[in-house]
Amino acid sequence: MNDPNIGRIVVDEHELQQRIRDLGKAIATDYDDHPPLLVGILKGAFMFMADLARAIDLPVEFDFMAVSSYGSATRTSGVVRIMKDLDLDLTDRHVLIVEDIVDSGLTLAYLSKNLRARGAASLEVCALLVKEGLQKVETELKYVGFRIPPDFVIGYGLDVDERYRNLPYIAEFTGAVEQKFT
Repeated sequence: MNDPNIGRIVVDEHELQQRIRDLGKAIATDYDDHPPLLVGILKGAFMFMADLARAIDLPVEFDFMAVSSYGSATRTSGVVRIMKDLDLDLTDRHVLIVEDIVDSGLTLAYLSKNLRARGAASLEVCALLVKEGLQKVETELKYVGFRIPPDFVIGYGLDVDERYRNLPYIAEFTGAVEQKFT
């Protein structure tokens, strides 16, 4: 794709798919006796969750949440809103949150607290990307795909105003975005 807003590739397609296979194997080993309920955080994690689920050699189940803390900006507003809640009951379930990216950690801390309160037997997190040096709260991440610099990135589910999610790799976004929160 010849687009001046797409900067250097941070994680290429091959690296992504290999790391997801490795994460899937680790999750299958850890959850062998109790297959997890994968809770994907929409919209960004949908591509990662689909590939991750295929890499887990267990009968996993899925549910989804949509939360917002960005609006159309490139920095979190710090206010988390649940836009779509889970359909399934978490009571006594082994839950694995599947997240695309962890920036400040505030959204993930909110989600973890919210989901723990729903009676899950266990709750862990699998994050594809963690931006180094931006965490404002300590978050427990059992599975991490890649630790990356604190640049704004796009691709493989990550977007700017709903664009670039379909890139098969993770790249820096070099364009400008209006700094508003909706």
